[in-house]
Amino acid sequence: MLPLLTGCGYTIGTEPVPGIATVHVPVIQSDSARRNVDYLLTEAIQKEIRGRGVYRLTDEATADSVLSGRIIEVGKTPLSETRFDDPRELQMSLAAEVTWTDRRTGRVLLQKSFPMNRDGVPQFTSAAFAPETGQSLATVQQQLVTDLARKVADLMEMPW
Repeated sequence: MLPLLTGCGYTIGTEPVPGIATVHVPVIQSDSARRNVDYLLTEAIQKEIRGRGVYRLTDEATADSVLSGRIIEVGKTPLSETRFDDPRELQMSLAAEVTWTDRRTGRVLLQKSFPMNRDGVPQFTSAAFAPETGQSLATVQQQLVTDLARKVADLMEMPW
């Protein structure tokens, strides 16, 4: 009973990086011509960080760290077509780079690329959808940015 009362050295949840309690996430930059994916990804990352409760979001002037990013490519390729060459099923993909920097010291805490592999398919974020069954581009975009935001937040909670 005594170890239960005094603790056993384990913690529940993830501990933040020492000295980092707040993070600022500016709008993700985009090299893509596809509109609003940068805002969707920024909002998804902010929501994921806020929901996990390890770090607190704040403005740049008071933040301990800054999580910046850039969308490298947003791709949409047909997976199957009708006999009239209309796309029946498509795959959308998202490639991005993120950098997490300690604002006070300038030290890079995390730098990760979610790249396209040699076949042009992202290694981490891709989703298939079929417009003729009622699935939309907006739905698949939201699925991609949510998946990528979850992966970014996971990396911020790696054991240090």
